[in-house]
Amino acid sequence: MIDYKKVLIGCMAILAFACGSGDNGKENPEPGTGPDTPSGETPDLPNPDPEARMLYNGIELPAVWPPKVPTSQVYDGMSPFYLDAKPAVIDISIGRQLFVDDFLISSTTLQRQWHRAEYHAANPVLTPEKEWEYYATGGGSAAPFSDGVWYDERDAKFKMWYMAGGKTYGDGNIVTCYAESTDGITWTRPSLNVVAGTNIVHRGKERDSNSVWIDKQTDNESQRYRMFNVYGGAGNWKYHYLTSSDGKAWREQNESGSVADRSTVFHNPFRGVWAWSMRHNVRVDASNLVRARDYVENADPAAGNRLATADLEDFWFGPWPSEPIHPDYPDVRPAIYNLDAIAYESILLGTFSVWSGPENDICSRDGVIKRNQLLLGYSRDGWSWHREDFEPFCAVSDNAADWNFGNLQSAVGSPLIVGDRLYFYLSGRRFGNDGKEIVSTGLATLRRDGFASMNGTGELVTEPLKFTGEYLYVNAKIGTSLRVEILDKEGVPIEGFSANDCRPLSGDGTAMRISWSGNDSLASLEGETIRIRFVTEACELYAFWISRFEDGRSYGYTAGGGPSLGIYGMDL
Repeated sequence: MIDYKKVLIGCMAILAFACGSGDNGKENPEPGTGPDTPSGETPDLPNPDPEARMLYNGIELPAVWPPKVPTSQVYDGMSPFYLDAKPAVIDISIGRQLFVDDFLISSTTLQRQWHRAEYHAANPVLTPEKEWEYYATGGGSAAPFSDGVWYDERDAKFKMWYMAGGKTYGDGNIVTCYAESTDGITWTRPSLNVVAGTNIVHRGKERDSNSVWIDKQTDNESQRYRMFNVYGGAGNWKYHYLTSSDGKAWREQNESGSVADRSTVFHNPFRGVWAWSMRHNVRVDASNLVRARDYVENADPAAGNRLATADLEDFWFGPWPSEPIHPDYPDVRPAIYNLDAIAYESILLGTFSVWSGPENDICSRDGVIKRNQLLLGYSRDGWSWHREDFEPFCAVSDNAADWNFGNLQSAVGSPLIVGDRLYFYLSGRRFGNDGKEIVSTGLATLRRDGFASMNGTGELVTEPLKFTGEYLYVNAKIGTSLRVEILDKEGVPIEGFSANDCRPLSGDGTAMRISWSGNDSLASLEGETIRIRFVTEACELYAFWISRFEDGRSYGYTAGGGPSLGIYGMDL
């Protein structure tokens, strides 16, 4: 793994943060006002300082930020610095708290189990059908290449932006299309005006990857939808930053410096910055070019996009040592093809597209599709990634006729929260009758918060915590019983909140409330430093949180949103 102490010492300068929110009179402003809550009151939303070194959860960033990593460490992966130097007290006031790493855990006798997504029976949910979704050279595409799948709570619709073949409609180039749905499974293609009679919303020369965001917290209605579209062709790839008030009619704001293909953008609301996740091809030697990533951040999306450019001296990260190997090409060293990331509850969730070969010329020779599978990683600062599970979260199929036979790619916005399930959209490829690739949209689902669980009979004690809220909730599958004890910062049970006072829970639920005889609320402890001790009998413990609301809303980030969630992108 990368030695970040050496990296930080060896860094020469701090990347300056840009000032402003991104909506304050930047290029082509069209001011608007955001919506109010149904009661007419604007909710209390987090407003982080992008220049602050201290994050809300207590993590203190290094003096040099973001770190620069020498390309000699391209195969080392990374390990987050904050797992070795935890805050003295962790603030859990935002969102559900997940057990995807040991950040929250002081001690435990339970075992972590990783879980996989399940493919939906209706797959593929979108496949090329319209003439403009086919390529001029054969084959077709109706699927996100990152692009975006979101739930827009304002008009109760699932919304998808996706890559289509273009044929003659895009002057021979790939185009961006828009589809919508009421259930996330059955999709319709509205007839729009960009190209009359089609659902095309943008045409760009030799389009590659694209990142579309619904900015649910912006106060500028004309820029509620943001697009970072990479096009221009080999040797001329650039991010083109566009904005829209409806996601259909787009207005270009600016373009970036030179970047590589398969570059994307994500938003980190915990720090109030946009991050450009750029493909970085690291030249190890004359015969070895490694697919890796580079990173630039900026508080303002327009200014940041203008400044974004490839850094050929240092990089962000490359493949971890344990990436999955292609069974038919075991000599190919895996690489990182893409990273999309999004805020989910209290963390940033990263979807890594891991390439395991073969190269394009070998694919043509052997009649195969290059293998990319989707694996997950987790971050609490937006730059450092924890990856412990190296089994594919979404895997390719061994059946050549299946929609997901090869080259899986993630969609911006995933996951969406639909009841007690998470919806992950992705693209997959197969060969059509003409021998050309057909790219379709698939759907995979997972239990809410279901990435990892702490399993068994025993106990788990948290690090010292502080919180804002009253009501303790858990997401758990309980075989026999679960009791919870509240301890003071020294680890002594607090009177009235002992395990013996706790009303034991059983059953299976994604939001089950904990209470004690004589105490239904933790309001009397707010402002105190506490620890939480979970005492389990045959349990799978996924998450916990202390809610400000009696109904269990988490005040956490909702990724791509979902039915029954608030319009501000948070569960409030």
